[in-house]
Parts: sequence; C-alpha cells; structure tokens
Amino acid sequence: MRNLFLLASCFYFLKITTVHAQNIDSYKRSIDQWEQKRLTFLKSTEGWVNLVGLFWLQPGKNSFGSSTKNDFAFKHQDLPAMAGFFLWANNSVTWFSAKGVQVRIKDSLIREAVVLKEGEQKGPQLVKGTLRWNIVKREDKMGVRLRDLAAPALKQFKKIDRFPTDIIYKIDATLEKTPDNKLMITNVLGQTNAQESPGILRFKINGVSYQLDALDEGEEELFILFGDPTNGKQTYPTGRYLYVPRPDSCGHTIIDFNKAYNPPCAFSVFATCPLPPKQNILPIPILAGEKIYNAAGLH
Repeated sequence: MRNLFLLASCFYFLKITTVHAQNIDSYKRSIDQWEQKRLTFLKSTEGWVNLVGLFWLQPGKNSFGSSTKNDFAFKHQDLPAMAGFFLWANNSVTWFSAKGVQVRIKDSLIREAVVLKEGEQKGPQLVKGTLRWNIVKREDKMGVRLRDLAAPALKQFKKIDRFPTDIIYKIDATLEKTPDNKLMITNVLGQTNAQESPGILRFKINGVSYQLDALDEGEEELFILFGDPTNGKQTYPTGRYLYVPRPDSCGHTIIDFNKAYNPPCAFSVFATCPLPPKQNILPIPILAGEKIYNAAGLH
C-alpha cells in the first residue's frame, strides 16, 4: 500500500509541475527579485567584483606590502611598503604584522594569527582599510585572495545583461542515482579532483531528452556546471553555473535555466573557477539566464 501511495504521489507531482505557473508576470517578478539578490551579492564584501589579487605562496616566509621588494606587492594607499608576512609551514599558514602596522581580524587588532589551519580550505579575512585578504587552498597550492572594497570595478559594475525570462526554461527533471558517486572536475588552474555527485539529472526540452551530471551542494541544493553553443558568443566562454533544488523522495526537481549565472571568473581574472565536465556541454543553445559580462579590460 505504501508503494502504491508513493507511485500515486510521484504521478501527481508530474501532473501538476508540467503545467507551469499560471501567473507568468508573477514568475517574471520572482526572477527579477532573484537577479537583484544576485547583483547585491556580487557587490558585497564576499562578492567577486572586488577581487583584485591572487598570490600563490611558497613554503616558508612570504612578505607582503606595496613595495616591489616584497614577495607579493600590491600598490594601494592603505598598504604600507611592508605590511607583514605569511609563514607557510606544517600545512598551516600564519600571518605576522610588521611593526606598527595595524591589521585586524573582524574587530580585533592582531600581531600574529593562524589564518589557515591544516584541513581547512579557506581562512579568516585580514583587514586593513578597504583591503581584505585571506588564504584559500587549491589542492596542493596556497593562495592569498585579495579584495578591495573600493575597487574601481565596483563603480563600473551596474548590471549583467540577461536573456528575456522565458518560462519554457523552467523544466521538470528527474535525478537518476549512479553507482559511481564521484565526478571529476577541472578548474582554470588545470587541477582536477573528484567531487561528490548524487547522480544525473534527466529532462526534456521541446520533447528531446537531455542530461546533466550534478554535484552535491549542501542539504537543500544541487550544483550544475554546464555549457552550450551560446558560450563565447552570447554567454561566458567556459560555461555557466546553476543551482537546482534537491529532489524529493520520488527524485523529482525543477531546473530553472532563467537562473543560470556567470562564474566568478567573468568578473575577475583572480578567481579560480571550476569548468563544466565534457558530458555537461549541451548540444542546444540555452537562451536563458545571464549573458556574458563585458567588464573593461577583463577579457
């Protein structure tokens, strides 16, 4: 009886979700609201428009400041000639402020602090003026990610061109679990690693079946890296990203390509973006979501 009820409920899901929202205007407003949240995030302290530097550490001591005599130099009014140095040792990174240089973590002035512990992928932000920097780990590489909350790119950034919202790109999908739950993902640095995959999302556009390999992204969402023939013409050259609600007990979910968005590399050359796997390059153009962002001097 329980199985019959489950089958009936799954059938009911298909029946009601293939008939999209009757109020198209309301749906379009919801996409506009999503877009505004997206733009707000991109301009925020954790967004990608303010990213101004990425420096790869060497084992041992790495000096940092505005002077070219440092291992890492960044010319900025808030950065003294010698701000301090990073010490990468024993799989951890420690920051040491130079004498008289005031650097904070949140509201606390620090002279010395471990900014990446063994086993972590990202450490706390160090703050001086409008500058923010922290350590990020990429496989066997340790990088200093530098942000400027007064970066010129923030003033230039207004919006991202988008395809017109079209409800035909809000599509029913089914997750098919696969025995091999690993997906090999390569990033722009050429590094490849295995990431957790819950399976394959299967869906139809104009009656034709397609599929995309998904990645796990927390308890509520799946993450999709995909490409299509618009890449390099209307959309970002390497492809776009998309979040999908985690499927229900029947394996059903919704793919909404109107929420397809540019990777961080579209806004800064200092991002380290994952690339869509070959099997996620769709053969048809997806005329939905964000178009390429043409920042002056970026590409």
